[in-house]
Amino acid sequence: MFHWYMDRRRKKLTRSPFPSIWEKIIRRNVAHYCMLEDAERAHLHALIQVFIDEKNWEGAGGLEQTDEIRVTISAQACLLLLGLPHNYYRNVASIIVYPSTVVPPRRQPGFFENTFAPVDPEHPILGQAFRQGPVIIIWDAALHGGRHPESGHNVVYHEFAHKLDMLDGAADGTPPLRDRAEYRDWVQTCSREYLRLKHDTAKGRKSFLDAYGATNEAEFFAVATEQFFDQPRSLLEHSPDLYRVLQEYYRQDPSKRASRNNCINF
Repeated sequence: MFHWYMDRRRKKLTRSPFPSIWEKIIRRNVAHYCMLEDAERAHLHALIQVFIDEKNWEGAGGLEQTDEIRVTISAQACLLLLGLPHNYYRNVASIIVYPSTVVPPRRQPGFFENTFAPVDPEHPILGQAFRQGPVIIIWDAALHGGRHPESGHNVVYHEFAHKLDMLDGAADGTPPLRDRAEYRDWVQTCSREYLRLKHDTAKGRKSFLDAYGATNEAEFFAVATEQFFDQPRSLLEHSPDLYRVLQEYYRQDPSKRASRNNCINF
């Protein structure tokens, strides 16, 4: 009964005209929108309408939520879903948005936790994704990443890639895949490229991937996702196999899109 009601509600949302002011926001703030075909844009519109409605949006650090914030972040998060079977990031209930880089409060150890272990130091963040919790996004970073894909850094793609990874219950750099063959190909390719990045980072050599991806397998997948969407030609040139497995997973081809730019500046 609940699923019937949800499907009915979602169909009603997506039958409503997409607000023209929202499209102007996306054209201004999300460079990838310019590269989509008409059918892809229509699909993205529908995803955004449901995503904005179903998620709980919270401003923090004095930031007041606006349509520009919700639409800009939603468009980037939903771009990852364009080719995927999905349930609108079912593991995301809330999105907390700070105005600029923030140092989160130190996590208090649990009652039964070993307090002799070192406590993680406080450090500034641009975003965070929790396995059973919200996504935290820094607004100025989200805006810059959406407008400047050439930078190769996009906090929204990064954090929502983590949430895709976590759909199977673990943050291990391997999201739910279709079959055993795809899992084998994924593990073989991503393990090889992850170890290559770790080796380059340890040697102080610059890689086509951000060194933060060498932190662990989960960060590798999130960083590779940023590269796949923002600098696809570079990824295809330096690691065609990694590009291929990401293309097969996301069922999108950003390298092919990169030559298209049909936006009018507002």
